[in-house]
Amino acid sequence: MTRLERVAERFGLSEALLGVVAALAADAPEITSSVSALSQHQYTIGAGVVIGSNVFNLAALLGLGAVVSGRVALHRRVVILGGVVAMWVALWCLLSTSGAASVDVGLVAVAVVLLGYVVLLGAPRRALLALRLPRGVSQWVVHAIEEEELELQEAFSPPRGRPIDMAMALGALAVVVVSSVIMEHAASHLGRHFHVPNVIVGGIVLAAVTSLPNAVAAVHLATKGRGSAAFSTALNSNNLNVLVGLFIPGAIITVAAPSAAGNVVAVCFAALTVLTLLLAYARSGLSRGAGWIIITGYAIFVAVLIGVAN
Repeated sequence: MTRLERVAERFGLSEALLGVVAALAADAPEITSSVSALSQHQYTIGAGVVIGSNVFNLAALLGLGAVVSGRVALHRRVVILGGVVAMWVALWCLLSTSGAASVDVGLVAVAVVLLGYVVLLGAPRRALLALRLPRGVSQWVVHAIEEEELELQEAFSPPRGRPIDMAMALGALAVVVVSSVIMEHAASHLGRHFHVPNVIVGGIVLAAVTSLPNAVAAVHLATKGRGSAAFSTALNSNNLNVLVGLFIPGAIITVAAPSAAGNVVAVCFAALTVLTLLLAYARSGLSRGAGWIIITGYAIFVAVLIGVAN
């Protein structure tokens, strides 16, 4: 991921966009596992990996980060800016998974908002202030992005990339892709051998394993006092998981038919997203107690999913 960050730095990306690139790089295992499963018609596993890893991300990246560090401090404007996008993505994930909306509609709805969000992060401040919005709104958005970048600048500060960094980044990406495909095949085979439901294999086992790189990075950022960086990593990772790992391949191939287990995963993702954002906004960050609440929410998700699957 460091090599990829250097390449992004070479292209002059802002710290906020650099955070998105870092999240996309860390999402490679779950996205690859999901696409691999969907391509083999393992639709329940494919959807479970993506949505289940999002639930795990909230518990491991933010909940565990708050427990380990004692507190993840956040600016409320950062919580609102990232939270609105995260809630929008979680809503459409739930609607598409439950069958209330088609995957194609969900893809468009999520892609448009995420594209606008990325453009917003990369736009010059003068351009944002020049938008035909109430002056207070434009200034609020600018301040929110600046507050996020203050911590991202320290969290992601790679040197300017060289051609070798591009080659190394592509090589590392190839290794991750191949390893993730092998891991998904192995997990699917073991699940069938031991008669483990596909939703458990995807939504719990593969979801947790593929999200471990993100979890380690986020806990490290939290312990270093880089709360906004950990928060952005978690939300950006979840947003990209849904778009790239579920909606895009789902629109091309297909996704799992609505089911009780699938609905549990999607509902828990949406509910834990809302809970995390409310806790983060209420106290301008996540305390150790809030971290335990989020982790408990994940434990309840696992227990309910196992119960429904069996």
